[in-house]
Amino acid sequence: MSDRTTDAESPVLHHPGSAEYDGHRAGFQLREQHRPALVVAARGVGDVVAAVRYAADARMPIAVQATGHALAGPLAGRGVLVSTRGMDSVDVDPDAGTARVGAGARWRDVIDAAARYGLAPLSGSLPGVGAVSYTLGGGIGLMARRYGFAADHVTRLQLVTADGSLLTVSEHEEAELFWALRGGGGNFGIVTELEIALVPVAELVGGALMFDLRKTPDVVPAWLRWTATLPPEMTSALTALGFPGQHLAHVQIAYLGSPAEADELVTPLRALEPVHDSLQKIPYQQSHTVFGEPDQPYAYLGDNVLLRAIDEERLRDAVAVSAPDQPLPSVLTVRHLGGALSAPPEVPNAVSHREAKYLLCAVTPTAGPNAERARALHGDLFADWSADAVGSSPNFTFGRPDRRTAAERFDAAHRDRLLRLARRHDPAGLLHPSFVIA
Repeated sequence: MSDRTTDAESPVLHHPGSAEYDGHRAGFQLREQHRPALVVAARGVGDVVAAVRYAADARMPIAVQATGHALAGPLAGRGVLVSTRGMDSVDVDPDAGTARVGAGARWRDVIDAAARYGLAPLSGSLPGVGAVSYTLGGGIGLMARRYGFAADHVTRLQLVTADGSLLTVSEHEEAELFWALRGGGGNFGIVTELEIALVPVAELVGGALMFDLRKTPDVVPAWLRWTATLPPEMTSALTALGFPGQHLAHVQIAYLGSPAEADELVTPLRALEPVHDSLQKIPYQQSHTVFGEPDQPYAYLGDNVLLRAIDEERLRDAVAVSAPDQPLPSVLTVRHLGGALSAPPEVPNAVSHREAKYLLCAVTPTAGPNAERARALHGDLFADWSADAVGSSPNFTFGRPDRRTAAERFDAAHRDRLLRLARRHDPAGLLHPSFVIA
């Protein structure tokens, strides 16, 4: 491969020491970054094929990055990083209700393209996240209880395997890979394009009720009891976080129905007198306002546990890790699952633990030596939930995972099947995906 050409089979390369090299390896996660021997700035599938074949011939490890939100196992001084941020095309077929999504596209790109036709993707709470990596991990989004996992709505993929072969993957082509990629992540190659089904949603009732936990601690068990009676059109979460002198709980709400129906449903929560209430009808293009998550890069670690049930008192105790007076304050989120998430898709896939009713996630900002303290905090926090735990979600593990979390991402039968496929398609173990099957 030459350093600078315009031939799609001879990608643009960047070496350590250049501004372009540093720009492409930078991602949302600031705690760690890839430090490869070589960065390939891919502009199309031909670039990806050429890069992978080069790496495979040289027996060099291969990683791919679009946005770098869930970086794990970064390349350290060797290997090839394929940067797909330039492959951000989105093509919507309004008649079929589908979108073809390039490897570097963010959910914002897909949301805006689909909105022109009154359609929406099953995107997550932060539209800056890469659509492909999110979907390969399952994808629990704002409409999840109504429509299920994002991976359930994938209809076709384009895949470059670890030997540089280019495959079309669908229900009828490479059926085993079609099963594995939808929930099994990037363990089988580099996905250069997804085709996904869109849903007929142009707007929703969304926003948050904010509570002062020092004045209204009962909001935590009240929200938990409230979720037990909700229709699948209501997807919600509770996020606890601290600021100097403040300990807040945000009840985040995305409802597919009328504002009047939403008002009736949230009456029990409004009776607790939130200090702020932003619930209103919004276009889906403003769905990022529901969670209001930070969109600027920072250093962090995160972990999660999927639960079949939640004890109210234990959840109260867990929320304490987010208090501003803690030595290492964290952001704690519990998401309500169930509904369509519990039902297997028409074409089975690798998404596991559909019986989970809640997802508990902790994200801890880190700096320097705080990483080990954050891991210890997460370990202690989630150990308390072992009796009700059914596993963990790939989408909510941020940072280098240990073998415990990797082993819990899949049902045992799914994990064995995925491991066999990963060994078949990457026998030399050259791929460095965001999460590995162990």
